This record gives sequence, structure tokens and C-alpha cells, in this order.
Amino acid sequence: MSTLEKPIIEVESLAAMTPDRRAKIMARSTAGSGAVAQTVAEILARLRQAPEAELRREYGRPGLEIKDFLVTPAEIEAAYRALPREVLEALTTAAGNIRRFHQAQLERSMWFEEFAPGLIAGRLTRPLERVGVYIPGGRAAYPSSALMNIIPARVAGVSEIIAATPPGPDFEARPEILAAAHLAGADRVYKMGGAWAVGAMAYGLAGLPRVDKIVGPGSAWVTAAKLAVFGEVDIDLPAGPSEGFIIADDSAPAEWLAWDFLSQLEHDPLAAAVLATTSEKLAAETARRVAEVFPGLERREIAAESLRNGAAIVTAESLEEIFDFCNEYAPEHLQLVLRDPFTHLARVRHAGSVFLGPYAPIAGGDYAVGTNHVLPTGGAARMFSGLSADSFLKKITFQHLTPEALEALIPTVTTLAEAEGLPAHARAMAIRRRR
Repeated sequence: MSTLEKPIIEVESLAAMTPDRRAKIMARSTAGSGAVAQTVAEILARLRQAPEAELRREYGRPGLEIKDFLVTPAEIEAAYRALPREVLEALTTAAGNIRRFHQAQLERSMWFEEFAPGLIAGRLTRPLERVGVYIPGGRAAYPSSALMNIIPARVAGVSEIIAATPPGPDFEARPEILAAAHLAGADRVYKMGGAWAVGAMAYGLAGLPRVDKIVGPGSAWVTAAKLAVFGEVDIDLPAGPSEGFIIADDSAPAEWLAWDFLSQLEHDPLAAAVLATTSEKLAAETARRVAEVFPGLERREIAAESLRNGAAIVTAESLEEIFDFCNEYAPEHLQLVLRDPFTHLARVRHAGSVFLGPYAPIAGGDYAVGTNHVLPTGGAARMFSGLSADSFLKKITFQHLTPEALEALIPTVTTLAEAEGLPAHARAMAIRRRR
């Protein structure tokens, strides 16, 4: 039987889906996270107790010191020389688009209003001082992640940006990542990956200072490490393995949808992709197209695992049913390949980023549209937003009261303070009463 006759992914009916199957689709990259979290906690504990010994063990290099992880200027220069001109030009173009989009997000650095006679209150906006950026580089190089994480921090005015990326077997970082990190504005880059990099930036090691916040996507291990250090430092959001949810009607080209579907699955074995449509014909044709091109994928082994773990093509009677399913899923990326996608945008309650129409594939946002590709995964779009310039800013409130404004508030504050059993609070107000 040919590949075309037997799709490698079956079309499912949303109405007939079992609760267990629905739960598995919803779980996607969060499945097995408990075991990952336990292992990560052990790594971080060893790193904190004996950092250099733990790093030597991990990288199999006796005598390794923290300073050996720092990328040198010579390595940066070599990275630029190693890059084809067209790659450097593409990185430069993408960086410009990303910078412009994030500059447009900046708001007033200070505002205030008089909310009552004599009562002035407002807010200051200030950038973080030191930020750590994790740039994935294991199964594939992701220079785009360097741009997406470092540029918004630079735009926000962060004083020092430290980046970390996994080295290869030769203990060298990928040249495209080094060039992109330098182009985006990183002050220092360390050749360090996984939970080790997250822990090093969170705790601070000899020569590698502790950061205030860690941002950047990564594997389930990186996400678990970020969650484990949250509280000692801030983090951006749970940004784990990539996921895409496509809602399409019969106007969508099946071949385009097949490639959109597979583009998500090639990221990671835990990546996820869902196509939901009211057209049974489109669903079947897309499944056939996926099967047709699958044998030729360069990252076929990775995509095969993600097909088994977090992929589905489903049909439903109505778009209303599909949007309910999608909002429950809360996808990282959402494509609306519909006749008039803007009319359906109001139906979206939970998503990291929305791609409207057939000419706005997720891949465009991954690289060069200018919007950020660091987005909440695993259902976290219910409560998190994607990375932005705001992610690197603090909001400080201030207030000033005239004697008249204070006098007007004394009865309210003293009553509430006494009701809460805090008489000194009440006294701090009352003592200022005008005689």
C-alpha cells in the first residue's frame, strides 16, 4: 500500500474524541514534566554546591573553569567570517524588523495625574539592570532566538545582557548563534547549555554574575530549570517545545497547511501541531500531503516522534466548536487560515501569537515579521503573554499628597487600619492632622 493510500496521521472527529485522547492532546509537552523537574532539581543542587565540579562532570573536561566558558572576541570574529553573506544579511534584516516592532511597544517613562485635589500619583518605568538570555542550540541552531530575546532587552534599556548557548562536542558554540548574539547586542556569551546554564545565570558563579531575570525558550529541561529558579530571579514565561494550532476552512490550500503542520513538528520530539477544520475533504487531503512529503524531511526522526506525541488533525461541525477547543488548548501559535480571519479574531481568548490568513505562516513570525517568537507553551497562554519590551521593564509607583489631600484621607485610612488591628498605621495618619 502506498504512502498516499495510508496516511501517517489519521483524521479524527472532535465530537467522537474520547476524554483520554482529548487529554493527551491538551497535555502535549507537559507530559512527563514531573520526572524532568526532579532531575533538574538534582542538577541545580549539585551546581550550587560545587559549580566547577558539576560543569566538569557534565562536559567531561577535567580542569575546566568558569572563565573557559566565556566566548572570546576572536571566537566572535571567526563566527562572522564563517557565516555566508546571505545569512548575515538575513539576520540583519530580521534584526531591523524586530527592533522596530519592539521600539513601538515603549510607553512613557513617567506619568502622573491629580486623582483628587492635592493627591498626585503616577508611575516610573525603569529597565532591569542585568538579564540572562538562553539561546537554544542543541538539535539545531537558533540564531533567531538570539535576536528575539536580546533585541527587546536592548530596546528596553537593560544595562547588561549575558547570553548562554550550548556548545557542540568540540566545545565550540554555533557560529550563527554567536554572530546573531553579537549583532543583537549581547555583552557576553557563555558556552553553556540546559539546566546548567540556567542555574549558572541564576546563582552567579566566579566571573559569571547573577542576573535579575532569565529569558529564552528551550527544551522541557530548560523550562523546568527556569521554573525551579523562579523567585531567586525572575523568568519570562514557560516557553518549552514549539506548538502550533491551525484553524482552517475549505479555502485553505492543503499543501500549505501540510508544511505549516510539519514546520512545528520538526522543532523537537515534544513539539505539537493541531489542525482543526470544518472540511472533512481538507482534513483528508492535508493528511495525505503530510504523508507524501514526510519521507523527504531532513529532520524526519524528530518529526516522527512529535507526530506520535503531540499531533492531531481533527474535524468539527462548526467553527464555534473548534474555537472552544482551541481556547481550551491555549496554543503558543495560532493560525487562522480562513476566508476573513479578522472577523474571527475576537473569538480568540488564549494564544501566544495569532497569524491571520494564508499568507501569514507561523514561520514568518519565527524569523522576520518583527513580532516575538518567545511565547507561552503547554497551555500557559491562558495566563502569560509573549516576550516583549515590557518583559524587561519595572513599573515603580509614586505619590505626593498636600496637607489638604491627607486630611481628606485620614478618616478612611484610620478606620481601615483600626479594623485590621494596626493602630500604628492609624496613628501615622492621625498625627499629621491639622490643628
